[in-house]
Amino acid sequence: MIKCIAIDDEQPARELIATHLSNLPDFELQASFDNALDGFNFLQKNAVDLVFLDIQMPRVSGLELIRSLKVCPTIILTTAYREYAVEAFELDVMDYLLKPITRERFMKSISRFHFYNNAPVEKPAIPDSFDTAYIFLKIGKGQTKIFLKDILYIEGLKDFIKVHTPQKVFVASERLSYMEDKLPENKFARVHKSYIIALEKITSVQTEQVLITDISIPVGRVYKNEFLKKMSYL
Repeated sequence: MIKCIAIDDEQPARELIATHLSNLPDFELQASFDNALDGFNFLQKNAVDLVFLDIQMPRVSGLELIRSLKVCPTIILTTAYREYAVEAFELDVMDYLLKPITRERFMKSISRFHFYNNAPVEKPAIPDSFDTAYIFLKIGKGQTKIFLKDILYIEGLKDFIKVHTPQKVFVASERLSYMEDKLPENKFARVHKSYIIALEKITSVQTEQVLITDISIPVGRVYKNEFLKKMSYL
């Protein structure tokens, strides 16, 4: 089940989203809010897959809400204003729906969500399954299959990630936070705002860095304690 919430200060807009979602058996509208602060508090305590988010709201705007989230779910913006589109896509939203939202345009956005989420990581239930686990990432105009066992480390850029393997570096249109959420926690660790590393590929751990083969990866202060905890269980 795909868990959704709607955040919009206009009740008719929230009701329209609820109506559209009610016709989709795989989607569940868990809650709706008329302001961004209540939506923010809900997101701090609950796992959500998809957020339908208005931009112009009292006190806190939708764009301000996105910037405030450390781990951001997939966002579909719903707004009556075209002028925020460039800024919105710089925040890596998945889609930008202009009100009034037609059923046809809504379903196109849902199809886009399915396309980008149709191949989740196979998190291993037993250790041996990690050898066959993989993820599909959007690279160029298509989806590329990458085995998790081949990943050395992942580098986050402004709008992309670089997935480093022994054979090749893949540049994918994803966020580092997306990868952090999808990768198995016992195999990978976020060690810096710009890096996720494969724990089994570490060759050396130093005070403020780790080595993956001969590549030095910085360890950020915010991530250091959690990283060292994971290392103690290896």
